[in-house]
Amino acid sequence: MPLPNIAVLFDENQIAARNRALAAEIAALAPERLLAVAVLKGSFIFAADLLRAMHASNLSPEVEFMHLSSYREATISSGQVEILKDVESDVRDRDVLLIDDILESGRTLAFAKDLLMARGARRVLVCVLLEKPGKRAVHIDADFVGFPCPDLFVVGYGMDVAHACRQLPFIGHIKGLE
Repeated sequence: MPLPNIAVLFDENQIAARNRALAAEIAALAPERLLAVAVLKGSFIFAADLLRAMHASNLSPEVEFMHLSSYREATISSGQVEILKDVESDVRDRDVLLIDDILESGRTLAFAKDLLMARGARRVLVCVLLEKPGKRAVHIDADFVGFPCPDLFVVGYGMDVAHACRQLPFIGHIKGLE
């Protein structure tokens, strides 16, 4: 598939600098028995870079993955969250950092946060790369936000359109999908 016409919103340097700042903010909270849970698929590049920045901030989280979906092949959330892959670790009495690419409707992150709290997590903190505050369908706030995002369909840095564009080192939007 040829790359569509993409306008850059946040470049590699901006993203790297923000990851370092987020890691410092997370470290300042002195989390206990930290478990970082990356929400797949879109967060995988952000989570990897954030985890390396957390290491540089003297944090040593264990790492897990959840694969949740409310989109499937669509570009708009269905409203129903499915667990496609669950965490394997016991979260009881631990600080959990949920890492996701974008906070939009909030359904997926609210579902994951509620699930982990119900399993006995000490606290569940939410870290998102992008936040679209005007799109919220449920009440949830991120504890850490990389960038506020305009109401555009974004791709790159792990985020896709029909499984394409995840490899891009920047975050952009496809012109014509405004």
